[in-house]
Amino acid sequence: MTEIHYRIVEHDGGWTYKLGDVFAETFRTHDDALAAARAVAAEQQLGGETVPISWQDADGKWHEEVARGDDRPIADVIDD
Repeated sequence: MTEIHYRIVEHDGGWTYKLGDVFAETFRTHDDALAAARAVAAEQQLGGETVPISWQDADGKWHEEVARGDDRPIADVIDD
């Protein structure tokens, strides 16, 4: 099973969470960013419908695949 880790960081004059190199919106306080990250991590683990998806890789190439609704990652929040 895939694991993903959201990390709380200072960003753009406030706080945010990020996954890899991708930042979410900036929050005014650390607590707001932490609460948002925990909510997103919880949502990531919810099952859903099996649906077709499109995504673009780092080289700009588009991919088509099927996302199984029961194939959810284990998600957590790292708050150093």
